[in-house]
Amino acid sequence: MVTSTDFSGLFNQRFFNNFFPIPATNNLQKGAIAPDFVLPDIKNGGMLKLSSYRGKTPIVLAFTRIFTEKQYCPFCYPHIKALNENYSEFSDRKIPLLMITSTDSQQSQFVARDLGLNMPLLSDPSCQVFRLYQTGQALGAPLPAQFVIDQQGRLHYKHLFSFFDHNASVDQLLAVLDGLR
Repeated sequence: MVTSTDFSGLFNQRFFNNFFPIPATNNLQKGAIAPDFVLPDIKNGGMLKLSSYRGKTPIVLAFTRIFTEKQYCPFCYPHIKALNENYSEFSDRKIPLLMITSTDSQQSQFVARDLGLNMPLLSDPSCQVFRLYQTGQALGAPLPAQFVIDQQGRLHYKHLFSFFDHNASVDQLLAVLDGLR
């Protein structure tokens, strides 16, 4: 892990676009079709379209907060590590776990290598998908959130950031997935 206190690259257009706080007030309802998107898969290459999973398998979306390739959110870093260390729990169940970050492609490639990510890492530097899922934003980056989407493409579970409960744990996500079967 990079432990540098180098803040170069932090103050970019994305930072200023996400500076003013917007609370995570997601009004997507359980049972609604999850909003579709297409994002580049930094880890595996190519473009990934969410709706391509419909009718096949449930899926987990883990929106994470990374400021730059050198600056990880102190709440999200342990969550990223836990998801990565337990990735086999999802893959053994044949459940795709997709991590979405607002870092650009170059920063995201560094993050994937730096953290030794096993899961796909999708890059959303415009934060359009973060906004589509209404995750909120503060201090230069969108807020983290986790969503479980069922096999029919419907929203089954959502966890939005709060200072009291930052991210859904691996156990919480697995319990929700096990309840779908």
